[in-house]
Amino acid sequence: MTDYEIQLRNAWHHFCDELKKAGDIPLRPTASSNPVDRAAAYRLLARNIGLALQFELDNNDPLHPELLHYFDPIRKQGGDNTDALYVGGPINGTDTYRISGKRGSSKYFGVTVVERGDTPWGGGVAATLFGDQIHVEEDGSFEIVVSPDPQPGNWLRTTPNAFRVTFRQFFADWENEEPMEARIDRLTGDGAPPELTPVKVAEGLAAAAHWVNWSVTYWADMIDKWKVQPNRFLSYRQLDDNKIDATPGGEPIIAYWMLPPDEALIVRVRPPACPYWALEFGNYWWETMDYRYRLSSTNCHHATLEDDGELIVVISHDDPGLPNWLDPSGHSEGYMTFRWMLAQTCPIPQAQQVKRAELFDHLPADIKRITPDGRREQLAERRRGIVHRFKW
Repeated sequence: MTDYEIQLRNAWHHFCDELKKAGDIPLRPTASSNPVDRAAAYRLLARNIGLALQFELDNNDPLHPELLHYFDPIRKQGGDNTDALYVGGPINGTDTYRISGKRGSSKYFGVTVVERGDTPWGGGVAATLFGDQIHVEEDGSFEIVVSPDPQPGNWLRTTPNAFRVTFRQFFADWENEEPMEARIDRLTGDGAPPELTPVKVAEGLAAAAHWVNWSVTYWADMIDKWKVQPNRFLSYRQLDDNKIDATPGGEPIIAYWMLPPDEALIVRVRPPACPYWALEFGNYWWETMDYRYRLSSTNCHHATLEDDGELIVVISHDDPGLPNWLDPSGHSEGYMTFRWMLAQTCPIPQAQQVKRAELFDHLPADIKRITPDGRREQLAERRRGIVHRFKW
């Protein structure tokens, strides 16, 4: 064999060996041994191989970036939002880029420049533009310049440590809000990418294998921090003894849950006035539940509020006949996240765990209900909305 063939074979063997090591992560002592949770962990590892290759091999060149989706209903990670489209691409802190396209009509829209850091998703946010800060033409088109130097119009500042630009589109009305269509072009250079080399493939495979191990371990370590305070909603900052900051945008507030088959969890809160809010529901491995075919989230459009404006959510392993039911889908533990986007206040939900047989003893007598036909329409609406958002 030639030297480059040996290099490629060794790179592939290393890639496979590192992924084999990752197979021990789902068996960590703090993780649930529930068969559904175990299976989800190994599925997560497999799903994240593709995401890692996208980040570290196929779309990791800031000189020739593309805006690609991060997550969808079958590829998830890191507490993804069931209402979201996450789109982004690699950049650097020296070149100038233009992002252009059609804004769409998602309820919440934001774009950030992310710096390198000590998490799998980078570090600090260098700059942010929210939807109402972006000038959009009457036909829905927009342009944003991303660069280290100020520019007229829509501009995002980069820093020397910048490495990615990310769009977050949060959809409230899944069936009727339209996703963004956009492209990114580097203005300070031209030409096609260089030819593929054995070195690039070897480096990309090594980085991808590392990212799979790192990302899955990182989020499992994170949920273990919440685990010591079950059913208590905290922000990332509160978890590290820092003051909560609900701006800019709205910092997620998160709680760990663990639910035996004979128990139910009641979550109550009065949502604040804001453009968009949502509740997400996921497993131990920070994946949202199946939101194509199961009730695994709610938001400012889909939720049913009581007459006094209170949101009452019930989590149980069987359907209680309530409109804001969240289905654990066979999982026994995980996380739930509220997002109050661009809100002036940050109400903290209260959670109460009760015996399933005594659930209605802990709820208002006149709590709103849902019929079997209403439940079927809820699920059918979600399916239609997913097809619309992801253009399947």
